[in-house]
Amino acid sequence: METDDGHERPGGDAGLEGLSLLSRVVVAAGAAVVAVAAAVHLTMVFLHVAPANTVSKQHAAEIDDYVLPEFEQNWKFFAPNPLQQNIAVQARAELRGPGGRPVVTPWTDLSAQDGAAILHHPLPSHTRQNELRRAWDFYSGTHDAREQPSGLRGRLSEQYIRRLVVARLGAERDGRPVDRVQVRSVTVPVAPPPWSEEKADTRPVHRVLPWWPVATADLPEAKNR
Repeated sequence: METDDGHERPGGDAGLEGLSLLSRVVVAAGAAVVAVAAAVHLTMVFLHVAPANTVSKQHAAEIDDYVLPEFEQNWKFFAPNPLQQNIAVQARAELRGPGGRPVVTPWTDLSAQDGAAILHHPLPSHTRQNELRRAWDFYSGTHDAREQPSGLRGRLSEQYIRRLVVARLGAERDGRPVDRVQVRSVTVPVAPPPWSEEKADTRPVHRVLPWWPVATADLPEAKNR
């Protein structure tokens, strides 16, 4: 490219005009791929968070396979029941004490541990964000008010959350093996804002599960065998 005085400008042609035909084709193809990928991603996420419709119902499996777990969304368009409560999952263990007498540990707030691990973290762990919460949602959705499981999924959810708790608490404490574990949830409704006239009972509600014996298959070491 020449300047006003007729001399050649250093650097030659700039932009796409300076590229060969093959290079232009490659750039155009790359841009098209990125545009299509972005469109597919936005469409999948939109169908995941949008109210149920013909398309999302017909392709529910494909949408879930794409979105979960990496792109999980904890919100919905036009959500009729937005989250208005905080749920903490806590656990404690029964140890084999001196002479075989049981010793019960204090409650450990597993949700608080996860919250502390991701607070101010620029790249928080996906496991810390979702593993415990999804395990509790899985259990809650497959058990009735009397903690009775609804079929195979209910029994699997018990096994899943029990093994998760054992992995968090450890197979032993102070050299004493863990014989049983117990899980509970503490649900605290979110208080309305100061300017609201809405009244809400913010007292915590506890849901205490039965004691579960710890089997060999529940221990983290069993996964490596």
